[in-house]
Amino acid sequence: MSGTTLDDYTDLYAQRVHGMKASEIRALFSVANRPEVVSLAGGSPFTAALPLDAIGDMVAELIRREGAPALNYTGGQGELALREQICAVMAEEGIDASGGASPDDVVVTTGSQQALDLVSRVFLDPGDVVLAEAPSYVGALGVFQAAQADVVHVPMDDDGLVPAALEQAIAAVAASGRRAKFLYTVPAFHNPAGVTLAEQRREQILEICQRHRLLVLEDNPYGLLGFEQDPPAPLRARAREGVLYLGTFSKTFAAGVRLGWILAPHAVREKLVMASEAAILCPATFNQRIVARYFATMPWRDQLKVFQELYRERRDATLSTLDEAMPAGVSWTRPAGGFYIWVTLPESLDSKAMMPRAITARVAYVPGTGFYADGSGARHMRLSYCFPPPDRLREGVRRLGRVIEEELTLRSTFGATGSAGAPRRVTGDVPPGIA
Repeated sequence: MSGTTLDDYTDLYAQRVHGMKASEIRALFSVANRPEVVSLAGGSPFTAALPLDAIGDMVAELIRREGAPALNYTGGQGELALREQICAVMAEEGIDASGGASPDDVVVTTGSQQALDLVSRVFLDPGDVVLAEAPSYVGALGVFQAAQADVVHVPMDDDGLVPAALEQAIAAVAASGRRAKFLYTVPAFHNPAGVTLAEQRREQILEICQRHRLLVLEDNPYGLLGFEQDPPAPLRARAREGVLYLGTFSKTFAAGVRLGWILAPHAVREKLVMASEAAILCPATFNQRIVARYFATMPWRDQLKVFQELYRERRDATLSTLDEAMPAGVSWTRPAGGFYIWVTLPESLDSKAMMPRAITARVAYVPGTGFYADGSGARHMRLSYCFPPPDRLREGVRRLGRVIEEELTLRSTFGATGSAGAPRRVTGDVPPGIA
């Protein structure tokens, strides 16, 4: 070993390791979890709202009846009982047997994060192009970058992904002599932007992708967590072929069970199962049986209503305090479901550079740079309202408002130019800077 770097193993690492980046969100965990800090950063579901006593009884009964097999290996595709319950969950959003949704074509994964990894293993070679919304889920960007793919962002507005911009991105990639492998999209209650792809655009997006033979990777963690009304039917409910559908139990049950799934065309399913077996042998049997029993025996639809009302209350507390506490020039989205609000700062401010001041003021958020493959997005930040109670959310937003005010004052004092005097915009529009 040369001893010339802090890491003596640098010359042994695979090439793909050099493209790996730390998650902006994970890097915040140690600070944001301090009790004195109001965390508007992480997207942790409020699992304390679950009927924990009843779940405890259910798990105890599971051990008594099925303990030995539940604690052993299972098949790489996932247990049939769970895949059947997954189909029941998808049917709530219109993805059912009439559209070819079958337990045979479901692959159980260790959260939808592993689903992203499996799709990347099956479809991506180094240098391949992935199209993704701007901004995009930070966990997906990390997977694509680890696969040494090039992410090309496609702009969004308040109605979600812009079809004309998708056409332009496909053409630009083709003009460079390459072809995009797939479009990665979170159409419902987007992470991080909070917007939802409009009904009329869903058909347009599908038509564009089908015409260009562009696979769609539809990630739908939040589709059952609408507050005002259900979002439009998923893309997979409209097209049987050409769409890989990712789901998770992290938001509708518990993130700690680490279970998700992929619904894929039969031929693709076989490749995904082989990739999963190579990586983990099989999903956790015990966790699968817990989740299958929960969805088969517990009133999970009623529990969804509990979650919807709880998150609606917290969203409303956050939005109302943003209206009161944010200085002029700051704007934000108004989500109709999910966990997140996307904030745009005046042009003179940098959310990542401002983070130490925010932590000192005992409030945390996620800087927007983590949601862009090229590190742009400095004017943006993601706020999450799913975990803290309403009074803590209000206090956190007030603290954040004071931090932004102080930052604007400093910039003004030292002669930085920006849009601090611009009128405040609090409509549901996603600011132009989101692209």
